[in-house]
Amino acid sequence: MKNFKQLALIGPTASGKTSLAIKLAQKTDAYILSLDSLAIYKEIDIVSAKPTKVEQDGVVHFGIDHLYPDEPFDVTTFIKLYEEVKTSCMQEGKSLVIVGGTSFYLKMLLEGVSPKPSLSTKDEAKIEAQMKAHHLVHRMLQEIAPEYMAHIPQGDTYRIRKALEVYIATNEAPDRYFAKHPPQPVLTDPLPIYEIVWDRQILRERIRLRTEQMVAEGLIDEIIALERKYTRAPNCMKAIGIKETLMYLDGIYDKKMLIEKIAINTGRLAKRQETFNNSQFKDVTKGSLKELENILL
Repeated sequence: MKNFKQLALIGPTASGKTSLAIKLAQKTDAYILSLDSLAIYKEIDIVSAKPTKVEQDGVVHFGIDHLYPDEPFDVTTFIKLYEEVKTSCMQEGKSLVIVGGTSFYLKMLLEGVSPKPSLSTKDEAKIEAQMKAHHLVHRMLQEIAPEYMAHIPQGDTYRIRKALEVYIATNEAPDRYFAKHPPQPVLTDPLPIYEIVWDRQILRERIRLRTEQMVAEGLIDEIIALERKYTRAPNCMKAIGIKETLMYLDGIYDKKMLIEKIAINTGRLAKRQETFNNSQFKDVTKGSLKELENILL
């Protein structure tokens, strides 16, 4: 345990996290754990901007190509991945670089999650049916746990589902259940956090260039293949880059508008990521990509 070292590298999409993480992993003999809600899926390659095997340059990655697009996952998937990669690092004398734009998962690693109550097949089918009208579920849960649900927007289907699962499994209000089963931090070793920051206008330009590159590399063909194999039902098919391409395929956008819409929505995502990082993480070393390269390399 004394020899185990780790750090986290965060920042908005298109900020250069992946390339810096790979350079750092090579220098420190580390594995990489990717915290990315799209790169975790197999076959979602171009739109997720996951590093290719060549770009990975021999560095072992966890959290990439872990699931098929129609397989369910939640934050507990990343918790299990972290525990697996930490065990591997300990056994093999490796360090760990945690990197990704989905910082919510890093927050959950730091804070932990409450144990999930067990659900029967019948319970899961009931939850699936009720969540088709999640606004009605939200209203029902508001009556059961008004203070708890006051902090959950009607559109937050992830947390609404979790609250419903608790209620169905235990017949107990979610806030009472979580009070009895408080979360325990998963990350117990020191974790320095580094954040790449960019001027917003320059970042928007980087996002647009990356969007154009994605289209040139075959984004449209990738989405056609995904839709043919998995339909539009999986949650990942609603991700930025995928939903706009589906609208292009429906004839709603032309190619110029496709690029424009993906770039705009990705820019908005980057802004949300920056806001989340600023509000959720303390004692973070911030700097430009070049500055953090100088510090870390």
